[in-house]
Amino acid sequence: MQTGDAPDRQSRATLGGREVALILLTVAALLLVVNQLFNLRLFGIVLLDGRYLNILATLFLAGAFLVFDLRGRRMQPAGLLDWVLAALTLGSGGYLAATAMQNVNEGWEFAAPPQAQWVAFLFAALVLEGTRRAGGLVLAIIVTLLAFYPSFAGYVPAPFSGFQSTLSETFSYHVYSSESIFGIPMKAFGGVVIGFIIFGAVLQQTGGGAFFNDLALGLVGRYRGGAAKVSIFGSGFMGSMSGSVISNVLTTGVVSIPAMRRTGFSARTAAATEACASTGGVLMPPIMGATAFVMASFLSMPYAEIALAAAIPSALFYFALFAQIDAYAARRGLRGLERSEVPRLRETLRKGWPYVLVFGLLIFMMVVLRQETAAPFYSVLLLLVINQFMPGHRMTLRKLADIVLGIGTSLAELTAVILGIGLIVGAFSATGLAGTLVNELLFIAGDNVFVLLLMGAATAFVFGMGMTATACYIFLAIVLAPALEAGGLDRLAVHLFILYWGMVSYITPPVALGAYAAASLAGTSPMRAGFEAMRLGSIIYLVPFLFVLNPSLIGNAGATEVFVAVSCAFLGVGLIGMGLQGYVICLGPLAGRGQYLLRTMLAMGGFFIAMPAMPFAGVGFGTTAALGLALAALPLLVAWRSKSQHLTEVRA
Repeated sequence: MQTGDAPDRQSRATLGGREVALILLTVAALLLVVNQLFNLRLFGIVLLDGRYLNILATLFLAGAFLVFDLRGRRMQPAGLLDWVLAALTLGSGGYLAATAMQNVNEGWEFAAPPQAQWVAFLFAALVLEGTRRAGGLVLAIIVTLLAFYPSFAGYVPAPFSGFQSTLSETFSYHVYSSESIFGIPMKAFGGVVIGFIIFGAVLQQTGGGAFFNDLALGLVGRYRGGAAKVSIFGSGFMGSMSGSVISNVLTTGVVSIPAMRRTGFSARTAAATEACASTGGVLMPPIMGATAFVMASFLSMPYAEIALAAAIPSALFYFALFAQIDAYAARRGLRGLERSEVPRLRETLRKGWPYVLVFGLLIFMMVVLRQETAAPFYSVLLLLVINQFMPGHRMTLRKLADIVLGIGTSLAELTAVILGIGLIVGAFSATGLAGTLVNELLFIAGDNVFVLLLMGAATAFVFGMGMTATACYIFLAIVLAPALEAGGLDRLAVHLFILYWGMVSYITPPVALGAYAAASLAGTSPMRAGFEAMRLGSIIYLVPFLFVLNPSLIGNAGATEVFVAVSCAFLGVGLIGMGLQGYVICLGPLAGRGQYLLRTMLAMGGFFIAMPAMPFAGVGFGTTAALGLALAALPLLVAWRSKSQHLTEVRA
């Protein structure tokens, strides 16, 4: 999924019929959203939630057929078939909206009249085609198989058998119930997600992305490995806004990867750094992409609580990545960027401080006022007002059209995928399979929480290969999360665990889509970039186990316990990063004979220090920390002696 992408240069050059239609659909949808979420009652219009979601989905799904062509290519000239499918979407979706009240009163999800059944077949087929175009063939095959699943669930062997329905009953349920296409994913999209997608698109177009990139350059650009450190900060921030690993790599990597190569980084390391930084951005507050808002709907809790819980794991990932890059640069004697390439920090802040103010408003409204739905809209309003006082980014009619096109493109793509994901939710709801699978998974694991976690990690990784992060999360939140919760694990930690492991495939061969996209920019082997990304981003495999076994790392404990757990975790992941690179920051390299043994000891020591308390494993507090310190002591002593010897030689 590539939310946040703007139209290509061709679409910016001229506004043809396709662009005009997309702008009209987007403006109509945004007016609908604002009217509904803020209860403005424009023209006296008050909509039921079901009818609101019907209209919203219809407008953006129609737009998806104008954004993607038959082969799934973005913003190509629209053909006759694309216009026909868009028209059919508006017609069938209009029928759903017009009959929404009748649907509720007469229970069409279980007993739809013949005409309504035919419309259900048509609309579901359009959703499947939209999912194929926007999400790719693999996702479309998975969604299609599961969409039809209730019609043959009775013939499937246990534990995957379920309640069976006829084909017409299956698709009537998918389209007319509030548990499938218009279920939790679409409700989250229509309520919270859409505002943050708009905020990210407007921030990019009004110069916010350039400001934060310049800020990263000013902060760390001149230090050793500065180009890579800028990539970590810049890509992390951009990924948080866009929610898409691939689009983030292709957007920021165009600048960061050549800069890394120019300052001495190998092609594969440059590609791997960008891939890891972009992957971590989707897991980083305050925005975290669309998946976190869907999670908030699943858990029925404010998004701010999820963002706060995700802050420490995200910081651990970026700290470990930063430590590895610093060790890599120190070991090879790499320098930072030249002074002429780095903007002055004071000048950057003087020109761009209003963007910080906008983010301050966003975070204040989410965390203090708990107004997640309204926060991005007020932030966008403030951003547009501030924008008029910034000459370099002042709004024009053409720039406004580009912003609307960018928003429409992003939301059309996301809607097509989310509607398809809703079919997965509906299939499990219609068959009752989710409840039976929980018991089967617990039986297979023998009530052993560690076995269940390993099964969950493997399953999330496999599904993450073929699904978007949001699709993978929703599927596993239905199937796997209840089993993990039944095993005694913290509910929020379980859902974050699933989210993290669904992202792992972006940097892990044989898929590693993020690494492969970065490799194409760096001119290196995709597989080499993928394996290097595994090493640089190795903490992403460990962090989910840390916080799911020790909820202190998501802030679910007393202040003292959280402080101790976080301190040990940061020390541990830092040592792991230094062990992987063979260089101890502030001391020196682990070189010579036995270096690989020392590096292994340092990394293993860091591993044990990072998890000093494992209540589910029956390990007492401090036991693993003591073991970790014992393992790390020798490598640290060797590095210290090496530094002392080097200083003595220099003085001599």
